[in-house]
Amino acid sequence: MPEQPQNPHAPHAPYMTVLDALAAEIKAGKYKPGEKIPSDAELVRRFDVARMTARRAVGVLRERGLVRTEWGKGTFVVGPEPAGEDEHQGDA
Repeated sequence: MPEQPQNPHAPHAPYMTVLDALAAEIKAGKYKPGEKIPSDAELVRRFDVARMTARRAVGVLRERGLVRTEWGKGTFVVGPEPAGEDEHQGDA
């Protein structure tokens, strides 16, 4: 079934704005693997959203495996896994 074009007038959750922007910036290489992404406070100021909204967007990025959070240090971009990482070892 072909995808329906998105309605530009449809409601868009605020966290999705933050999520889409950060995901695009990571994909474009603005934030490289191992680099820290903006803090919750920085995202709040940049996007004019509530702290929980910023945290939700970062949580989704974490669920998607794009970032990892280290308590007390920040949230960092995850690098691509080396080729063959997901293959079973010792199957030969």
